[in-house]
Amino acid sequence: MSAYSLRGARLSLALVLCAGAVACGALDSAGSRFATAVTPYRIEVVQGNFVSKEQVAALQTGMNRQQVKELLGSPLVVSVFHSDRWDYVFTLRRQGVEPQSRRLSVYFSGDTLERFEGDEMPSEAEFVSQLDSRTKSKKVPVLEASEEELKKFPVPKRPAAAAASGSADLVDASAVSYPPLEGPKR
Repeated sequence: MSAYSLRGARLSLALVLCAGAVACGALDSAGSRFATAVTPYRIEVVQGNFVSKEQVAALQTGMNRQQVKELLGSPLVVSVFHSDRWDYVFTLRRQGVEPQSRRLSVYFSGDTLERFEGDEMPSEAEFVSQLDSRTKSKKVPVLEASEEELKKFPVPKRPAAAAASGSADLVDASAVSYPPLEGPKR
């Protein structure tokens, strides 16, 4: 084999290897784009009691345990070692959104509320707006039909007997016969 043909073979081999490396890189980026487009669905995980800013504002020292439970619900954590403390913990994990975690601790002295402390809680309206992350048109559809729209639909026909008696029933109850519920006795 001549030196020129050996050099040409090496050059051809180098070009094929370079083209292969470039192709693998292109496939790798295409594969990663495909993998990010086709990610598995992850369910939303909601744990604990949601406590709103309005509920925290309604808490007052001196309330008894039953009043606190009626206002906030049953606590998520009641410790055997800390019987005078109730912990309300709320976590929300959603795909594509940072996990949210909020905590409120309520302290009792005997049966009366002594103090409470915790994270800043969102209002109910703020929390609901965070739940629906889909884009909204911000336009509320009209949920009531006008008289003109109602006239487009045909009025159901009532039997002549029902129309004469003024009854709103569409079927005459005396004309209907049902089979007995129990079979014949032996």
